[in-house]
Amino acid sequence: MKELRIRVLAGVFFVAGILSWAGARLWNSVGSLPSVPLAAPVVLALIAVILLATALSLRARLKAQRERVPGAKGVDPMMAARAVVFGQASALVAALVAGMYGGTGVFLLEYLDVPARRDQAVYAGFSVVAGIGVIAAALFLERVCRLPEDEDDDHPGTAAAA
Repeated sequence: MKELRIRVLAGVFFVAGILSWAGARLWNSVGSLPSVPLAAPVVLALIAVILLATALSLRARLKAQRERVPGAKGVDPMMAARAVVFGQASALVAALVAGMYGGTGVFLLEYLDVPARRDQAVYAGFSVVAGIGVIAAALFLERVCRLPEDEDDDHPGTAAAA
């Protein structure tokens, strides 16, 4: 499984932000821009907390397993793989959503004198921060579940003597 690259996440964030900013300008010129929901940063923060709790739980279980603590509950490799896939998917979606709300928030900066638009800009800003939290928690989860490097893979030309 390939690791997530921060470049890819940043690219998704910036492209979504630019498209969202342009879409918000167009939508506002045609009619009224839809509001930024209050639930957006709350849901993103909840996903970040779930990812962080999963990462901390897996890290503690893997540490106990490595240290051969009696009665330690092992980690099923499929469960760890599913957790990593959940983290990667969450990070990609969070980059997209945070970019979308970031672009909308940048557009809303022009209208801070209107109280309703100011609240929407604040919600958009919190959504971006919560999206970055999801990305950070997902990268931490991916790092926790990474397999240790095999020393023999680093030196393919060396073979064990028979």
